[in-house]
Amino acid sequence: MKKFDSIKDELLFIEKQNKGLVKPAKVVKFAENPETLLHSKFEWDDNKASYNYRIWQARQIIRLELTVVETKGKKESITTRLFVSLSEDRTNAKGYRLIEKVMNNTSLREQLLKDALDELIRIKVKYKSLNELSKVFKAIEELEILNPVMEEVN
Repeated sequence: MKKFDSIKDELLFIEKQNKGLVKPAKVVKFAENPETLLHSKFEWDDNKASYNYRIWQARQIIRLELTVVETKGKKESITTRLFVSLSEDRTNAKGYRLIEKVMNNTSLREQLLKDALDELIRIKVKYKSLNELSKVFKAIEELEILNPVMEEVN
């Protein structure tokens, strides 16, 4: 087997072998070889891997549960996630919080707003080559400038 200098090179090799697509199953199959660089990126202990997969499944269940929230001053309500994951909770592995509790707590709500703006900025960076989204990117930039929470962070 050919030795590659980087994971990028291995992924490009897989892409070439599969008619321009990088399929996760093909990556796993390639990485089964301990001589690949990709090999070290996977958990090969089946007990640990199955536990980690169940944790991922639990996150999916939590993330997909929805609730209806009444909005102040508006006749209509909105459907949103029942639980949210704040960045501070992700770094400390604390878990998820009820959206209603977050929205009713000033500091938690500010953190959620900051997290949302950070995510919008990541989207802007990810899709910056799409000129069709320039108006969206301009709106994101205006939010960055106008939002006092972002000014404290930047």
